[in-house]
Amino acid sequence: MTPSAPSSARIRIGSAPDSWGVWFPDDPQQVPWRRFLDEVAEAGYAWIELGPYGYLPTDPARLADETRSRGLTVSAGTVFTGLHHGPDVWDRTWAHVADIAELTRAMGAEHLVVIPSFWRDDKTGEVLEDRTLTPAQWRDLTAQTERLGREVRERYGLRIVVHPHADTHIDSEENVNRFLDATDPALVSLCLDTGHYAYCGGDSVKLIETYGERIGYLHLKQVDPGILAAVVADEVPFGPAVARGVMCEPPGGVPALEPVLDAARALDVDLFAIVEQDMYPCDPDKPLPIARRTREFLRSCGRP
Repeated sequence: MTPSAPSSARIRIGSAPDSWGVWFPDDPQQVPWRRFLDEVAEAGYAWIELGPYGYLPTDPARLADETRSRGLTVSAGTVFTGLHHGPDVWDRTWAHVADIAELTRAMGAEHLVVIPSFWRDDKTGEVLEDRTLTPAQWRDLTAQTERLGREVRERYGLRIVVHPHADTHIDSEENVNRFLDATDPALVSLCLDTGHYAYCGGDSVKLIETYGERIGYLHLKQVDPGILAAVVADEVPFGPAVARGVMCEPPGGVPALEPVLDAARALDVDLFAIVEQDMYPCDPDKPLPIARRTREFLRSCGRP
């Protein structure tokens, strides 16, 4: 029997402003954008995400100069949506998406990470709406997400990857499965964030093995099981949970990242795997040493 040819698929490791404690376009508690770019390159990463729109320069020529001079390339942009509210929010959603998609395309990236809106405020814990969608809201969510996928692809040549996220309606295994089963694989792929999925009780390896053809992008992240148990018991919102340290430095948390990367590699497709350790707010000197150690840990897992 002739042995099969070795796979040419790649898992490309990167990082993001999130791992430097950046959640907002402008915030006095965050590191300046030049420092983020300097340090992410110093830590050994070649790929980055744009982060919150307006944190990095939004002029494509300037941003290209800043990234190129540091040996960095953009893998994706990020948008926030509330598509379960139906067609009435489309125009507002598209106004938010269009500028980000334009910059993402200009930077040569091919992915747009889509994060659903929160059902409770991530700082105050104020309940903004019911945490459970009605059947009609599920239909709106899936139909409008497919529309977004189609429009983004046709207008900008980008692929949307929907990001299950704590304190949103796409969070647990049940809700993620329901969402995937109700959307067109040709239009909607998944950004599997290993930390958020574990935060909500999911098994990343199982998800990759079950819905492998839907996995279009990865965020590598771990949660501290002890802090998570307290957060869940106390019904702590996501923002304060991050401030408690619920998202922790690998390999000190769950899920174990080696099996996740092995399962992803078995898909035999090119994937980005972007490190995201939520740390807002944090001491500005904290992220770089963690980023260096995390990069070395991922090298020890056999990843490039």
